[in-house]
Amino acid sequence: MNDPFGLAINDFYRKGKAPDIKVDSNYTKDERISVSHFFRDENEMPEIEKAALKKCKGKVLDVGAAAGCHSLALQKKGFNITALDKSELSVEVMKKRGIQKFICSDIFEYSGNTFDTVLLLMNGTGIGGTLEGLKKLFRHLKTLLSENGQILIDSSDIKYLFEEDDGSLWIDLASDKYYGEMKYKVKYKNETDEFNWLFIDYDLLNKTALDTGLKCELAASGNHFDYLARISLK
Repeated sequence: MNDPFGLAINDFYRKGKAPDIKVDSNYTKDERISVSHFFRDENEMPEIEKAALKKCKGKVLDVGAAAGCHSLALQKKGFNITALDKSELSVEVMKKRGIQKFICSDIFEYSGNTFDTVLLLMNGTGIGGTLEGLKKLFRHLKTLLSENGQILIDSSDIKYLFEEDDGSLWIDLASDKYYGEMKYKVKYKNETDEFNWLFIDYDLLNKTALDTGLKCELAASGNHFDYLARISLK
């Protein structure tokens, strides 16, 4: 399996530097992700992520943990934290960085334990890929929640990407395809990967949660159309 993110994270850990990850999508071209982004400490995180860490409680599962920056921050605070990522290289780096509990698995294939907090950050809704995929993700995460458990998940309303200077939109928001459903192609060195990635506005996230038997509340708002939601069992 190609693993550009894992390879980049591994390179950065070993060498202290790495080339940017290149990203193309159905809306954007030639964007770049600095690999150092996955190695931030808590002080370098945006307010949305800081708010999420403060709202964690009990036993925590960090989904899509990458290099483990959120898991390390919580572990230092004394939390019972388990970091999960499907990239073997990323999990190896997390282990070397001192994360004590880790799982190498796709979240959709993981089951067994339950948690008081399931944490999905750095646009956590993206893991769903599509609106239908997000419903599938929520249904699965319900099985991983303790009785009073919570899901902390962030996203952004990317409608601003389609606004012209005069306030008009260059995309039809009423089309059958939701504008937040993106197709990503990422490349690091010679490794590439393609996948669906979902950005979702809060109102639709709230509806999706309700449709899957969950309740949702807005937990924090960021400075650039981003937000943190807290989702729990009804």
